[in-house]
Amino acid sequence: MQKDAKGSDVDLRLYTGKVLLIVNVASKCGMTNSNYIELNQLYEKYRNQGLEILAFPCNQFGEEEPGSNDQILEFVCARFNSDFPIFGKIEVNGDGADPLYKFLKSGKWGIFGDDIQWNFAKFLVDKNGQAVDRYYPTTSPITIERDIRKLLGLCL
Repeated sequence: MQKDAKGSDVDLRLYTGKVLLIVNVASKCGMTNSNYIELNQLYEKYRNQGLEILAFPCNQFGEEEPGSNDQILEFVCARFNSDFPIFGKIEVNGDGADPLYKFLKSGKWGIFGDDIQWNFAKFLVDKNGQAVDRYYPTTSPITIERDIRKLLGLCL
């Protein structure tokens, strides 16, 4: 169970059978504009074919997500008109890491190690709930499109 940015409980089983792109986001990062714009493009293009983008605000990197959940929602909605789900602020590293991120990081990621490096790290999760790919924060969301299409079963 996760809390969305409005404080409501969200059972992640709601997304069973969907391809998920899970991203730790921040409002004041140098990568904020490009990531939100491209995430919106991917969501618009593939949401009706089974893609869900789940955004998890996190303030662990340079204090680049200092606002309250309400402020974060206002920022994302007003500035980017994002329709994908925005969850409540969480921690992704350390003793206080959210259980979802502990699960995502438990995969065999080789050079990545366990910790999330910065804002906008991305995990691609298949329809069975298994994390199948992990991408650096600097990876442009659009460059993941081919991997998303493959998991959605769309022609490449």
